[in-house]
Amino acid sequence: MTKQQVAAFCRSLPGVKEDVKWGGVEVFYIDQSKMFALFNLNHNGLSFKVDKNLFLGYIDRPGIRPSPYLARAHWINMQAPYPMGEQELQDLLRRSHQLVVGKLPKKRQIGLMI
Repeated sequence: MTKQQVAAFCRSLPGVKEDVKWGGVEVFYIDQSKMFALFNLNHNGLSFKVDKNLFLGYIDRPGIRPSPYLARAHWINMQAPYPMGEQELQDLLRRSHQLVVGKLPKKRQIGLMI
């Protein structure tokens, strides 16, 4: 997938907004400020949240590393071309979105669950 395809997929998820912050980071978020994916526009890196119990397995794969500043929250980082297929990447981005939605208050989850 290209950066544009990943961005379009993220925008297609329920309740997603985007913004450019911190001098060149495109952030995809829900519910005012809960990030689930981001692009470092200066380094072409993609970062997103993964399940806690899968984090170590992903960072052992070639081309995937802990995301700077966000690894403690179980975020991974990869550079284009992404080291996985389109379907797997979409599934992981969808799961990242749902991990963040699941931490919202029940009232705010309405319409955001997939």
